[in-house]
Amino acid sequence: MRPEKIEEVLGQGRLLKPGSPIHRLVTGDRASTWSSILLWGPPGSGKTTVARLLSQSKEAHFIELSAISASVAQVRDVVQEAKKLREVFDRPTILFLDEIHRFSKSQQDSLLGAVESGIITLIAATTENPSFSVIKPLISRSLVFHLDPLTQGDLMEILQKAIESKNGLDGKEFENDALEYIALISAGDARRALTLLEAAASSTDGPVSQEIAAAASENAIAYDADGDAHYDTISAFIKSVRGSDPDSAIHYLARMIAGGEDPRFIARRLMILATEDIGLADPTALQMAVACAETVERIGMPEGRIPLAQATIYLALAPKSNSAYLAINNALAHVQDGKLPAIPAPLRSTGAVGYKYPHDDPKGILKQVYADLDTQYFVPTEHGFEKTLGARLTLIREILGR
Repeated sequence: MRPEKIEEVLGQGRLLKPGSPIHRLVTGDRASTWSSILLWGPPGSGKTTVARLLSQSKEAHFIELSAISASVAQVRDVVQEAKKLREVFDRPTILFLDEIHRFSKSQQDSLLGAVESGIITLIAATTENPSFSVIKPLISRSLVFHLDPLTQGDLMEILQKAIESKNGLDGKEFENDALEYIALISAGDARRALTLLEAAASSTDGPVSQEIAAAASENAIAYDADGDAHYDTISAFIKSVRGSDPDSAIHYLARMIAGGEDPRFIARRLMILATEDIGLADPTALQMAVACAETVERIGMPEGRIPLAQATIYLALAPKSNSAYLAINNALAHVQDGKLPAIPAPLRSTGAVGYKYPHDDPKGILKQVYADLDTQYFVPTEHGFEKTLGARLTLIREILGR
């Protein structure tokens, strides 16, 4: 089902439209003038397809390696072969390196000389953000193109074409609901969609219904615990809790659990959120998050999903405040800028003279200088318990003369 022409590639209209850099490269023949290329996108979005279309240049020698299994020695062999082709036949070499993020820094370094000298033109594919997974010298010598996940409509078109081709499906009939279900859970991944289509077709002798497709697709949630899906999903999860949307937060929690995310990682992020985004608006939020983390550690999964859900819902519904977060960040910035007023003599551990003991006053507060500051770091909100703290703080600052 892999497209053989650029016009057959679905879902990347922005990247492959006529006149775009990729379109000009695919339809041109001057491979010797190409820059190296980094194709970044989620699984099944068409990175390998685009690379192979680029390989159709009439004048270039094309070599394909996977960083999962390739060694530095293999890369060196490719470079040596490319040198001979360049010197003897003046023929350029295109090296397609799939999953380049799997290469270590030293392995990526081994490509630099050949790329810089033009001995090889590198086309590399990665599912992870190149800024974090590819060394900067390679990025600076390459054009970076980002591929989007395929839409559900794109996947439906691919599935229909696969059925019409009858290639390996033995004329199997699919109900439209079944195809829509497969397209939905494939999350933009054409390869996954075709795999699930085959699995559903082989699981029954009759037409494939949504129920049959769902049974055949069990545990097929698109999630890479070590890749961008990991970072994107936890980011969406935290932002949903911060935004007080428990339904969205529970949805992302379910995606992480179904995808095999470490529940301890989720619990740690909830503890951070409880202090950073809720703080003093609900001081019990941190207690809830800590209790959740301890419970998950003790009981494990799958039961750990329940305290994770409980804490997620509670934190999502809790009043929000980042006042403590802002207070410590501002104070640290001032300290790092050298704003270090002398500690008042009455507060020092030795030679203290004139210290006033707060408990001697009926209110428990006495006017004295604790630090010579012109900044009020803690600015309470009107949210939750922090509103009560704000009223008390006003009284305290009046007594202290702040």
